Amino acid sequence: MEKRQQRLKKPEWLKIKLTEGENYASTSETVKAHNLHTICSSGRCPNIGECWGKGTATFMVLGEICTRSCKFCATHSGRPLPVDREEPSRVAQSVRLMGVKYCVITSVDRDDLPDGGAEHWAAVISEVKRVNPSTAVEILIPDFDGRGDLIDTVLAANPDVVGHNLETIKRLTPSVRSRAQYDVSLKTLKHIADRGAVAKSSLMLGLGETEDEILEAMDDMLAAGCRLLTLGQYLQPTHKHLPVQAYIHPDKFTELKEIALRKGFKYVESGPLVRSSYMAERAYEGMINPLNLP
Repeated sequence: MEKRQQRLKKPEWLKIKLTEGENYASTSETVKAHNLHTICSSGRCPNIGECWGKGTATFMVLGEICTRSCKFCATHSGRPLPVDREEPSRVAQSVRLMGVKYCVITSVDRDDLPDGGAEHWAAVISEVKRVNPSTAVEILIPDFDGRGDLIDTVLAANPDVVGHNLETIKRLTPSVRSRAQYDVSLKTLKHIADRGAVAKSSLMLGLGETEDEILEAMDDMLAAGCRLLTLGQYLQPTHKHLPVQAYIHPDKFTELKEIALRKGFKYVESGPLVRSSYMAERAYEGMINPLNLP
């Protein structure tokens, strides 16, 4: 019988202060009342108290059951329910009620659908923009198996920022992600950038990657046209998921941010608790508005 690897002890800088703020209950109530899903709760995000306390949440569309089973992700995997055609309206109305000026939307993978959920994605974005014309919309999409026609369906709804996460370095991708491929994710990012959209991506650290491999991934993302980057610490959601191989010190995150900016990224959010949607509006305010990408 294989001996279970001893779990690393969390360092002091990863102790999360559980603050809920005055808006936490209101945000939670809105999510429940409109029967919505968020990656904040489904993905066990460590920043849920902070973000919900500020009245913001990352909506997760197309249900809460993913057709993929990546070894880092806490989202449930299995056979999804049918697509909820009323979801675009509920998300749009929730954004309005919450008064959100910068909306972030993600989804599970829906490999069970012929279009991967692209038409539904477009409907959600369009309805959010129709009901909330002054709200900027950032999306975090699946790879759609690198199919440009499906990505174009989503882009036609004119989101303001389009993210797709590389997640980890090339060597570790087969052992970390269930179906997604490193080169397909780069192809997805390149297609987003080639269409003139603002491309964003993210890396988790602490899975056993080397610094050289992190820098190589940065170069690959830049070559694909990605200009916004987030770097965060991988945290093991349950004992069934991949164990943490290393806890990266905040100083190293700061150093990597400085390297990424020198390499050519226009905005970088980097820290142990940073996630792809964390403080996403700061990138928009500090770099996207006004837009001055090369």
